[in-house]
Amino acid sequence: MESVGSLVGSPWIYAVVALSVLLDVFLPVLPSGLLVITAATASAAGTAADVPDILVLTLCAATASVLGDLVAYRLAWRGGARLDRAMARSRRLRSAQERLGAALARGGGALVVLARFAPAGRSVVSLGAGAARHRARDFLPWSALAGLSWAGYSVALGYFGAHWLGATWLATAVSVGALFAAGAGAGYLMRRRPRPQPSEAP
Repeated sequence: MESVGSLVGSPWIYAVVALSVLLDVFLPVLPSGLLVITAATASAAGTAADVPDILVLTLCAATASVLGDLVAYRLAWRGGARLDRAMARSRRLRSAQERLGAALARGGGALVVLARFAPAGRSVVSLGAGAARHRARDFLPWSALAGLSWAGYSVALGYFGAHWLGATWLATAVSVGALFAAGAGAGYLMRRRPRPQPSEAP
């Protein structure tokens, strides 16, 4: 924790977290989840005077998540024929696009929330929603819920993990493992084929 103390103890931590979370919709390899957990772990070990506020950290990560989704959504919306062809060539993107459309049409967006936890799922869903020209008023409320859920979960892992295991790298590793486990579970649920509705059965 000492190695990140100087960053965590300054207001710059909010900017670094926001930038990392915003950009990982385009670069899923960015360790935004690890950064949020590490900041929350260090926060649990410090005092209110020299560490970021937990609520502000959560809102910062959630807001950056929604803004990143919105940027990806708008870029895909304006992507034109070139992006449409790229989407058509990817079976994963095409499948996610179809499932997202069906979910939003039914008034449910649990897929958007699940995708926020799954590896690269956020990118697939945000780009798919924009490329398919889904209405922003159908997509963005679920994006906001997804961002807040992910940020709250990540911050809680770091904060309570530090209280239970101490502000050590072990606590961070356990918390990151729990975040990856949630991602693996979300990825599994996203890959499952939805059961046909009674009216859709042959």
